[in-house]
Amino acid sequence: MSETVGPPKIFDRALLRRRLRRAMSKGAPDFLMTRAADDLLDRLLTVKREFPRALDLGSPSAHFAQAVVASGRARPLRASGHAGDVIADEEAPPFAPGSFDLIVSGISLQWVNDLPGALAQARRMLAPDGLFLACLAGGASLVELRAAFAQAEEEITGGASPRVSPFVDVRDMGGLLQRAGFALPVADIDSFTLRYDSIFGLMKDLRAMGAANVLVKRSRKPLRRDMVARAAQIYAERFSDPDGRVRASFEIVWASGWAPHESQQKPAKPGSAMMSLEDAMKSSRASDA
Repeated sequence: MSETVGPPKIFDRALLRRRLRRAMSKGAPDFLMTRAADDLLDRLLTVKREFPRALDLGSPSAHFAQAVVASGRARPLRASGHAGDVIADEEAPPFAPGSFDLIVSGISLQWVNDLPGALAQARRMLAPDGLFLACLAGGASLVELRAAFAQAEEEITGGASPRVSPFVDVRDMGGLLQRAGFALPVADIDSFTLRYDSIFGLMKDLRAMGAANVLVKRSRKPLRRDMVARAAQIYAERFSDPDGRVRASFEIVWASGWAPHESQQKPAKPGSAMMSLEDAMKSSRASDA
């Protein structure tokens, strides 16, 4: 009998849930969730239709649920692995097909082991013409921190272990949405930079948010003091402003798509254009003459 091989285990999700639970109980910094929730509200207000059955899937705090309520939609059911109305794994949510008209997710899906599978699950749970709207950390997030630790560890130990999680690239997200079966997929990006007095302020915020390293292949050894000191030095040398403060890049990738429905706009079929490109170019040149 052949053995079914699942997706590779990239993240220690049990450790992630424990850290998020502890972070939320201690009042984790919420600047990322506040920014994302404000953006979510703006996006929802542009959609002129009702979503009576809504789900907040995996968001680490109540910010997204509150944004859905503020938009005038119904209070969404919150489901995540560490808190909410339903304790559920985002990779295997316990809801029937077509259960929701709206699914939102805030800065959570970057930690699933099988992102294509999670997107397919969200598509399955949507009723026809239902909307999926999510954001997750993007590939350019924390590039400075990644570079500083990689250089420091290479210099001190002669090798580097993964210290910062891999994040999705916005250029891949549209294809992932299509693969999951969404209609009218759209992916865009919110890039911004925060500044800290030093690398230590950034690391403190990440730990307080429960966003420290949860990679399965992370080193189990405590960070050496000399390595942290060298990383801080490299960070200050390479990524500081004239006033001495250091930069930290963040990227939020937004993904939206609809469950297919016959009322939705369809792309034109190949070859259905009334005028060929060559004729259009001739017409343009003639009008310019």
